[in-house]
Amino acid sequence: MTVVEEVDLVARTLADGVAGLPSASPLAGPEPLVDVHAHFYHVRSPRGDWAAVNLARMRAGERIGVSWHVASVLGTWGHTSPTYFPSPDDVTYGNDVMLAIARAAPRRVRAYATVNPNFPRHALDEIARCVDGGAIGVKLAASRRADDPLLDDIAALAGERGLPILHHIWQWRRRDWPMQEASDGEELGRLAARHPRTRFILAHVGGGGDYMHTYHAVAELPNVFLDLSGSGVDRGMLDGALAAVGPRRLLWACDVTMETGLAKLRAVETLGLSADDLAAVRWRNAASIFPAGAFEGLTP
Repeated sequence: MTVVEEVDLVARTLADGVAGLPSASPLAGPEPLVDVHAHFYHVRSPRGDWAAVNLARMRAGERIGVSWHVASVLGTWGHTSPTYFPSPDDVTYGNDVMLAIARAAPRRVRAYATVNPNFPRHALDEIARCVDGGAIGVKLAASRRADDPLLDDIAALAGERGLPILHHIWQWRRRDWPMQEASDGEELGRLAARHPRTRFILAHVGGGGDYMHTYHAVAELPNVFLDLSGSGVDRGMLDGALAAVGPRRLLWACDVTMETGLAKLRAVETLGLSADDLAAVRWRNAASIFPAGAFEGLTP
Protein backbone atom coordinates (compact mmCIF):
# COMPACT_ATOMS: atom_id res chain seq x y z
CA MET A 1 0.00 0.00 0.00
CA THR A 2 1.03 3.60 -0.54
CA VAL A 3 1.28 6.02 2.38
CA VAL A 4 -2.01 7.62 1.35
CA GLU A 5 -3.70 4.21 1.23
CA GLU A 6 -2.35 3.30 4.67
CA VAL A 7 -3.56 6.56 6.20
CA ASP A 8 -6.96 6.16 4.55
CA LEU A 9 -7.22 2.59 5.87
CA VAL A 10 -6.68 3.70 9.47
CA ALA A 11 -9.21 6.52 9.16
CA ARG A 12 -11.80 4.39 7.36
CA THR A 13 -11.50 1.54 9.87
CA LEU A 14 -12.08 3.89 12.78
CA ALA A 15 -14.93 5.74 11.08
CA ASP A 16 -16.73 2.48 10.28
CA GLY A 17 -16.30 1.27 13.86
CA VAL A 18 -17.50 4.51 15.42
CA ALA A 19 -20.62 4.46 13.25
CA GLY A 20 -21.57 1.11 14.77
CA LEU A 21 -21.02 1.93 18.44
CA PRO A 22 -24.05 1.22 20.62
CA SER A 23 -25.41 4.02 22.78
CA ALA A 24 -25.64 3.51 26.55
CA SER A 25 -25.98 5.57 29.69
CA PRO A 26 -22.39 6.82 30.31
CA LEU A 27 -20.66 5.56 33.44
CA ALA A 28 -19.24 9.03 34.15
CA GLY A 29 -22.60 10.75 33.84
CA PRO A 30 -24.02 13.00 31.12
CA GLU A 31 -21.86 16.07 31.78
CA PRO A 32 -19.06 16.87 29.26
CA LEU A 33 -15.75 15.07 29.71
CA VAL A 34 -12.49 15.80 27.85
CA ASP A 35 -9.55 13.36 27.78
CA VAL A 36 -6.51 15.56 27.12
CA HIS A 37 -4.06 12.64 26.79
CA ALA A 38 -5.02 9.91 24.34
CA HIS A 39 -3.18 7.80 21.74
CA PHE A 40 -3.98 5.94 18.54
CA TYR A 41 -2.07 3.38 16.47
CA HIS A 42 -1.73 2.61 12.77
CA VAL A 43 -0.74 -0.02 10.24
CA ARG A 44 3.02 0.67 10.60
CA SER A 45 3.07 0.31 14.39
CA PRO A 46 4.44 -2.90 15.94
CA ARG A 47 0.88 -3.80 17.00
CA GLY A 48 -0.82 -6.13 14.58
CA ASP A 49 -4.07 -5.41 16.40
CA TRP A 50 -3.87 -1.65 15.84
CA ALA A 51 -7.40 -1.42 14.46
CA ALA A 52 -8.89 -3.28 17.44
CA VAL A 53 -6.97 -1.08 19.89
CA ASN A 54 -8.24 2.11 18.22
CA LEU A 55 -11.82 0.87 18.27
CA ALA A 56 -11.46 -0.27 21.88
CA ARG A 57 -10.56 3.28 22.88
CA MET A 58 -13.58 4.68 21.11
CA ARG A 59 -15.83 1.97 22.54
CA ALA A 60 -14.57 2.58 26.07
CA GLY A 61 -14.88 6.32 25.55
CA GLU A 62 -18.53 5.98 24.57
CA ARG A 63 -19.24 3.77 27.58
CA ILE A 64 -17.44 6.11 30.00
CA GLY A 65 -18.91 9.24 28.44
CA VAL A 66 -15.83 10.90 26.91
CA SER A 67 -16.94 13.89 24.86
CA TRP A 68 -13.55 14.47 23.23
CA HIS A 69 -10.29 12.50 22.93
CA VAL A 70 -7.31 14.83 22.34
CA ALA A 71 -4.79 12.40 20.88
CA SER A 72 -1.39 11.89 19.31
CA VAL A 73 0.48 9.23 17.37
CA LEU A 74 4.15 8.89 18.33
CA GLY A 75 5.73 8.23 14.95
CA THR A 76 5.68 4.53 14.13
CA TRP A 77 5.76 3.55 17.83
CA GLY A 78 9.33 2.29 17.52
CA HIS A 79 8.88 0.25 14.34
CA THR A 80 11.24 2.21 12.06
CA SER A 81 12.65 4.79 14.49
CA PRO A 82 12.64 4.95 18.31
CA THR A 83 9.32 5.88 19.92
CA TYR A 84 10.91 8.72 21.89
CA PHE A 85 13.24 9.81 19.08
CA PRO A 86 11.13 9.52 15.93
CA SER A 87 12.66 10.45 12.59
CA PRO A 88 11.19 13.42 10.72
CA ASP A 89 9.57 11.05 8.21
CA ASP A 90 7.99 9.01 11.02
CA VAL A 91 6.81 12.17 12.78
CA THR A 92 5.12 13.36 9.60
CA TYR A 93 3.56 9.96 8.95
CA GLY A 94 2.21 9.69 12.50
CA ASN A 95 0.75 13.19 12.32
CA ASP A 96 -0.84 12.43 8.95
CA VAL A 97 -2.56 9.43 10.54
CA MET A 98 -3.64 11.46 13.57
CA LEU A 99 -5.14 14.23 11.46
CA ALA A 100 -6.97 11.64 9.35
CA ILE A 101 -8.40 10.00 12.48
CA ALA A 102 -9.61 13.39 13.73
CA ARG A 103 -11.31 13.97 10.38
CA ALA A 104 -12.87 10.50 10.55
CA ALA A 105 -14.36 11.17 14.00
CA PRO A 106 -14.96 14.94 13.90
CA ARG A 107 -17.35 14.97 16.87
CA ARG A 108 -15.13 12.91 19.17
CA VAL A 109 -11.41 13.31 18.33
CA ARG A 110 -9.00 16.23 18.19
CA ALA A 111 -5.31 16.03 17.24
CA TYR A 112 -1.97 17.05 18.72
CA ALA A 113 0.97 17.79 16.43
CA THR A 114 3.76 15.50 17.62
CA VAL A 115 7.28 16.85 17.06
CA ASN A 116 10.86 15.88 17.85
CA PRO A 117 12.76 19.03 18.93
CA ASN A 118 16.07 17.49 17.86
CA PHE A 119 14.99 18.46 14.33
CA PRO A 120 14.13 22.12 15.03
CA ARG A 121 13.16 23.34 11.55
CA HIS A 122 11.06 20.26 10.86
CA ALA A 123 9.37 20.63 14.26
CA LEU A 124 8.33 24.25 13.63
CA ASP A 125 7.18 23.51 10.09
CA GLU A 126 5.24 20.46 11.28
CA ILE A 127 3.40 22.46 13.94
CA ALA A 128 2.32 25.00 11.32
CA ARG A 129 1.30 22.26 8.87
CA CYS A 130 -0.68 20.31 11.45
CA VAL A 131 -2.47 23.39 12.80
CA ASP A 132 -3.55 24.13 9.23
CA GLY A 133 -4.87 20.55 9.19
CA GLY A 134 -6.85 20.98 12.40
CA ALA A 135 -4.40 20.19 15.24
CA ILE A 136 -5.12 22.04 18.49
CA GLY A 137 -1.98 21.36 20.56
CA VAL A 138 1.62 20.13 20.55
CA LYS A 139 2.85 16.77 21.88
CA LEU A 140 6.44 16.40 23.08
CA ALA A 141 7.64 12.93 24.03
CA ALA A 142 10.95 12.21 25.77
CA SER A 143 13.08 13.29 22.82
CA ARG A 144 14.99 16.04 24.64
CA ARG A 145 15.09 17.19 28.26
CA ALA A 146 12.27 19.62 28.91
CA ASP A 147 14.57 22.46 29.98
CA ASP A 148 16.87 22.18 26.94
CA PRO A 149 17.16 25.41 24.88
CA LEU A 150 16.17 23.42 21.78
CA LEU A 151 12.59 23.52 23.08
CA ASP A 152 12.45 27.32 23.33
CA ASP A 153 11.43 28.02 19.74
CA ILE A 154 8.72 25.35 19.93
CA ALA A 155 7.41 26.75 23.20
CA ALA A 156 7.44 30.29 21.82
CA LEU A 157 5.55 29.27 18.67
CA ALA A 158 2.99 27.35 20.72
CA GLY A 159 2.44 30.42 22.89
CA GLU A 160 1.98 32.65 19.85
CA ARG A 161 -0.53 30.21 18.34
CA GLY A 162 -2.39 29.60 21.60
CA LEU A 163 -1.50 25.89 21.59
CA PRO A 164 -0.91 24.00 24.85
CA ILE A 165 2.07 21.64 24.98
CA LEU A 166 1.59 18.15 26.41
CA HIS A 167 5.01 17.00 27.64
CA HIS A 168 5.89 13.44 28.69
CA ILE A 169 7.10 13.56 32.31
CA TRP A 170 8.46 11.08 34.83
CA GLN A 171 7.44 12.03 38.36
CA TRP A 172 10.93 12.79 39.73
CA ARG A 173 13.59 11.42 37.41
CA ARG A 174 16.13 9.60 39.59
CA ARG A 175 18.20 8.16 36.73
CA ASP A 176 18.55 8.14 32.97
CA TRP A 177 16.38 5.74 30.99
CA PRO A 178 17.49 3.97 27.80
CA MET A 179 16.20 5.27 24.48
CA GLN A 180 14.62 8.42 25.95
CA GLU A 181 15.47 11.81 27.43
CA ALA A 182 13.13 11.48 30.41
CA SER A 183 12.26 14.75 32.15
CA ASP A 184 10.66 15.51 35.48
CA GLY A 185 8.55 18.34 36.86
CA GLU A 186 11.53 20.50 37.79
CA GLU A 187 12.83 20.44 34.23
CA LEU A 188 9.42 21.21 32.74
CA GLY A 189 9.04 23.95 35.33
CA ARG A 190 12.20 25.65 34.10
CA LEU A 191 10.86 25.66 30.54
CA ALA A 192 7.47 26.95 31.70
CA ALA A 193 9.13 29.75 33.66
CA ARG A 194 10.93 30.87 30.50
CA HIS A 195 7.65 30.90 28.54
CA PRO A 196 4.91 32.24 30.84
CA ARG A 197 2.55 32.88 27.88
CA THR A 198 2.59 29.19 26.90
CA ARG A 199 0.45 26.61 28.67
CA PHE A 200 2.02 23.28 29.50
CA ILE A 201 0.29 20.00 30.34
CA LEU A 202 2.46 17.91 32.65
CA ALA A 203 1.73 14.33 31.62
CA HIS A 204 0.40 11.48 33.72
CA VAL A 205 0.95 12.28 37.41
CA GLY A 206 -0.31 8.71 37.90
CA GLY A 207 2.32 7.30 35.56
CA GLY A 208 4.72 6.18 38.28
CA GLY A 209 7.23 7.91 40.51
CA ASP A 210 7.12 10.53 43.25
CA TYR A 211 4.23 12.78 42.23
CA MET A 212 4.59 14.81 45.45
CA HIS A 213 7.99 15.93 44.15
CA THR A 214 6.22 17.08 40.98
CA TYR A 215 3.55 18.99 42.87
CA HIS A 216 6.17 20.94 44.81
CA ALA A 217 8.14 21.67 41.61
CA VAL A 218 5.28 23.29 39.70
CA ALA A 219 2.94 24.59 42.40
CA GLU A 220 3.89 28.23 41.81
CA LEU A 221 3.80 28.07 38.00
CA PRO A 222 0.28 29.05 36.86
CA ASN A 223 0.91 27.99 33.23
CA VAL A 224 1.56 24.33 34.18
CA PHE A 225 -1.51 22.08 34.36
CA LEU A 226 -1.47 18.56 35.79
CA ASP A 227 -2.78 15.73 33.64
CA LEU A 228 -4.29 13.08 35.95
CA SER A 229 -3.70 10.12 33.63
CA GLY A 230 -1.55 7.06 34.20
CA SER A 231 -2.23 3.65 35.67
CA GLY A 232 -1.48 4.72 39.27
CA VAL A 233 -4.46 5.38 41.52
CA ASP A 234 -2.66 5.84 44.85
CA ARG A 235 -4.57 7.02 47.89
CA GLY A 236 -3.69 10.68 48.43
CA MET A 237 -2.48 11.31 44.86
CA LEU A 238 -5.43 13.47 43.88
CA ASP A 239 -5.68 15.13 47.29
CA GLY A 240 -2.05 16.23 46.93
CA ALA A 241 -2.60 17.53 43.41
CA LEU A 242 -5.62 19.52 44.52
CA ALA A 243 -3.75 20.99 47.48
CA ALA A 244 -0.78 21.95 45.30
CA VAL A 245 -2.43 23.61 42.31
CA GLY A 246 -6.18 23.80 43.02
CA PRO A 247 -9.04 22.53 40.84
CA ARG A 248 -8.44 25.04 38.02
CA ARG A 249 -5.11 23.47 37.04
CA LEU A 250 -6.19 19.83 36.97
CA LEU A 251 -7.07 18.09 33.69
CA TRP A 252 -8.82 14.75 33.47
CA ALA A 253 -7.07 12.29 31.16
CA CYS A 254 -6.54 8.58 30.55
CA ASP A 255 -3.39 7.99 28.44
CA VAL A 256 -3.43 4.26 27.61
CA THR A 257 -5.38 2.83 30.56
CA MET A 258 -8.88 4.22 30.31
CA GLU A 259 -10.19 2.17 33.22
CA THR A 260 -7.84 3.97 35.62
CA GLY A 261 -8.97 7.27 34.12
CA LEU A 262 -12.50 6.35 35.15
CA ALA A 263 -11.25 5.27 38.58
CA LYS A 264 -9.57 8.64 39.15
CA LEU A 265 -12.67 10.46 38.02
CA ARG A 266 -14.64 8.53 40.63
CA ALA A 267 -12.02 9.51 43.21
CA VAL A 268 -12.17 13.19 42.19
CA GLU A 269 -15.91 13.09 42.83
CA THR A 270 -15.27 12.18 46.48
CA LEU A 271 -12.96 15.14 47.23
CA GLY A 272 -15.76 17.54 48.11
CA LEU A 273 -15.42 19.78 45.07
CA SER A 274 -18.21 22.15 44.14
CA ALA A 275 -20.15 21.44 40.96
CA ASP A 276 -18.23 24.25 39.22
CA ASP A 277 -14.84 22.90 40.31
CA LEU A 278 -15.75 19.36 39.26
CA ALA A 279 -16.83 20.67 35.86
CA ALA A 280 -13.49 22.49 35.65
CA VAL A 281 -11.58 19.22 36.06
CA ARG A 282 -13.90 17.32 33.71
CA TRP A 283 -13.84 19.76 30.78
CA ARG A 284 -13.75 23.50 31.49
CA ASN A 285 -10.03 23.72 32.18
CA ALA A 286 -9.32 21.92 28.91
CA ALA A 287 -11.69 24.17 27.00
CA SER A 288 -9.93 27.21 28.47
CA ILE A 289 -6.34 26.25 27.52
CA PHE A 290 -6.95 24.91 24.01
CA PRO A 291 -7.80 27.30 21.16
CA ALA A 292 -11.25 28.82 21.21
CA GLY A 293 -13.80 26.55 19.56
CA ALA A 294 -11.58 23.47 19.78
CA PHE A 295 -14.44 21.45 21.29
CA GLU A 296 -17.69 22.05 19.49
CA GLY A 297 -20.44 22.98 21.93
CA LEU A 298 -18.11 23.47 24.93
CA THR A 299 -17.42 27.05 25.97
CA PRO A 300 -15.41 27.72 29.15
